[in-house]
Amino acid sequence: MKKIIVALTTLFAFSSCQEQDKIAFVDNAKVVKEFNKKKDFEAKFQTKIDAFNKKADSLDKAIQIEAQDFQARAQKMNQSKAEQEYQALRQKKQMQDYQLGNEEKMLQVEGQKEIDTLVKQVKAFVKDYGKKNGYTFILGANEAGSVMYGSEDNDITDAVIKALNGDTKTEESKAKE
Repeated sequence: MKKIIVALTTLFAFSSCQEQDKIAFVDNAKVVKEFNKKKDFEAKFQTKIDAFNKKADSLDKAIQIEAQDFQARAQKMNQSKAEQEYQALRQKKQMQDYQLGNEEKMLQVEGQKEIDTLVKQVKAFVKDYGKKNGYTFILGANEAGSVMYGSEDNDITDAVIKALNGDTKTEESKAKE
């Protein structure tokens, strides 16, 4: 019995001497949102989106002009000829819509792929940050509620953002200087 008590006392003393786990959390969305590389990507990608929208608007206006021209000429054509031109114009519009739809999907895929890459970079950085700073766990807080509550003392979001971005500035802020 004495051996059990001594063993339990030793075990208790040993476990109380061990260092406690260092646990913190970061706001996932805020870290990704404030990541300078993401801001740079969004600025560059917006240029591509604007160019795509400009092209789509231009093509749409051209088709509208052709349609108006057709309507003016259709009154003077026989029905068979008018039907042929109408079908050709309709087919042209469908091909244009198909092409623009594909280009839009390609833009979406490109954007999502880049965002996924940036998220992977952030995850890798947080893992490395945790190791370098002696954390046992760094939890991710998000809208789904993976961290329902955390003391503000354990919120290292701003420190991670600062370390992640280092002294780098976004391309946009560099251009303004």
